[in-house]
Amino acid sequence: MIGDKCVAIGSDQRIGIQYLTVGSNQQKIFKIQDNILMGLSGLATDIQTFSLEMRRKVELYRIKENVDLTPQLFINLVSSTLYEHRFSPFYLNPIVVGLDVKDNYKPYVACYDSIGCITQSGEFQVAGTSSEMLYGACEAFFKPKMDSEQLFETCSQCLLSGINRDCFSGWGAVVYLMTPGKIECKRLKARQD
Repeated sequence: MIGDKCVAIGSDQRIGIQYLTVGSNQQKIFKIQDNILMGLSGLATDIQTFSLEMRRKVELYRIKENVDLTPQLFINLVSSTLYEHRFSPFYLNPIVVGLDVKDNYKPYVACYDSIGCITQSGEFQVAGTSSEMLYGACEAFFKPKMDSEQLFETCSQCLLSGINRDCFSGWGAVVYLMTPGKIECKRLKARQD
């Protein structure tokens, strides 16, 4: 979700095989830079592989160009990387959020399908097993130009609402709130089943 010079991204912490819970502390949100976060939902091994691949590409870009990526450039890099693997795709749905430091901290949010098609609504994006439940809550509670506290509360309540209605999600939640110059990570208590 985006707000006024702030963005928030959250996820549950369950890793499982359908109804079988394998773990309850899965990292699904990755810091790419100080102004870009990437959330990944899908196959756990592809989440690890893809996050390492994107870190490698970002570091190579920094070495070659000697500058940090803008959120829009990283959004396009994720899309092209997913499209490179279209014949044996990663089984995941990335969400990228970021603040453009050079454009007065303009917030960005983008979501992809498994072959790199970008969806940018300019408000919020959802992915994962509880995405159908999340859409309704996000559409009901999202307001434009929310400050960071309102954004955190809205994102948290929508996430918990979606988790509580999906049997493939749960075991706690984590929400990252990005404001100019700061990233806060807050853990939420959620269903433990």
